[in-house]
Amino acid sequence: MQFDIVTDSSCNLLDEMIEEFGLHILPLTFMSDGEQFQSYTQGEKSDLQRFYTMMREGKIFTTSLPNQQDSEKLLHQILANGRDILYIGFSSGLSGTYEATAGMLDAMRSEFPTRKIFHVDTRGASMGEGLLVYKAACMARDGATIEETHGWVEANKFNLAHWFTVDDLMYLFRGGRVSRTSAWAGSLLNIKPVLHMDNAGHLIPMEKVRGRRKSIQALFEHMKESAIQPVSDQTVFISHGDCEEDANYLADMIRDKLGVTDIRINYVDPVIGAHSGPGTLALFFLADKR
Repeated sequence: MQFDIVTDSSCNLLDEMIEEFGLHILPLTFMSDGEQFQSYTQGEKSDLQRFYTMMREGKIFTTSLPNQQDSEKLLHQILANGRDILYIGFSSGLSGTYEATAGMLDAMRSEFPTRKIFHVDTRGASMGEGLLVYKAACMARDGATIEETHGWVEANKFNLAHWFTVDDLMYLFRGGRVSRTSAWAGSLLNIKPVLHMDNAGHLIPMEKVRGRRKSIQALFEHMKESAIQPVSDQTVFISHGDCEEDANYLADMIRDKLGVTDIRINYVDPVIGAHSGPGTLALFFLADKR
């Protein structure tokens, strides 16, 4: 690769992908009972199943941006080593991570005038952000320049569809996404929301269905209706909040009915999962529009 790609832990990429492409990850943080944790640690596997078990047991988590001093140190080191940087970041509609990191990079331009520095606000999250990072890393591996790679991500980020559902509306209520009344009523009536990410990078409720299987079916139907053809050639990402069986059910449906063979599945990280809860299921693919 002719340049380094930096992203943040909300991309939810598999560890082997991060290692394969030599990606740099800025870890967001989450806190509980006065203790702070990093959402990603290089070379270590997080016990994400345990995290979701703790949520089910009633543990409350809060979240925060990556440590600014650590981020600045990493970015400075990459540039000092003579490498150019493409930063692909978490939606500014959900977090201040992108704006903080992009601001650091812009401030470093005068110190490193010969280095190329690009950044992209994906207006995406979880493995939607991650799929853009993955595509960029594949381009860089295959010899694309930093300008070409940056241009592709900017041109295609609003074609990266994010469709997801949650199992318990109370987590969205805590995050201010639904009202308390809607959350209680939805829980009593087994109502499951289907949401997507809009072009501003916000989570938007699109429809409501009754029952978990119908909500998973709805994710599939949105892909069937809008995925860029030939859909069978796509790489599809699925992330989940400790509901691997549901993720595999959705993946099998996509394989059987759409002929997709390249499907990657991973956990939703704790920073996003703290707001969406156990049972979150999300589907990401390239579409004619979000």
